[in-house]
Amino acid sequence: MAIQLFTQQDENEIINAIKAAEKNTSGEIRVHLESKCKGPAFERAKEVFEKLEMHQTEQKNGVLFYIALEDHLFYILGDQGINDRVEANFWESTKELVIEYFKKAEFKQGLIAGILKAGEQLQNYFPYQADDVNELSDEISKGK
Repeated sequence: MAIQLFTQQDENEIINAIKAAEKNTSGEIRVHLESKCKGPAFERAKEVFEKLEMHQTEQKNGVLFYIALEDHLFYILGDQGINDRVEANFWESTKELVIEYFKKAEFKQGLIAGILKAGEQLQNYFPYQADDVNELSDEISKGK
């Protein structure tokens, strides 16, 4: 059975945050939820990233917000195009912002805040282009 953390309204608000963030950047943002993490969070996030074909964006600028709810794990994974251009701790402030909300069990608000911040941060490296194409689905991906 798939994990159900959010109501449909909550999911719509998160998807709207993704759409808003992507108005600032050509970067592509996705969220993946699952209850348990199979292995280290970084390795599992990489597996999900590949499974969702996030590495296939033209500028290699996909970003995955990975959450394993029952294991209390959260990871932000950026594609190679981002990692080649930003400093090593680029995602730390976004991760800290999200985790502050998560500690208060405000999961929807944390994701929305983190997603919007990611869009703002990526704008400096991958600005939105008038001919930008949404290369990845904005829907929330769900595991078990």
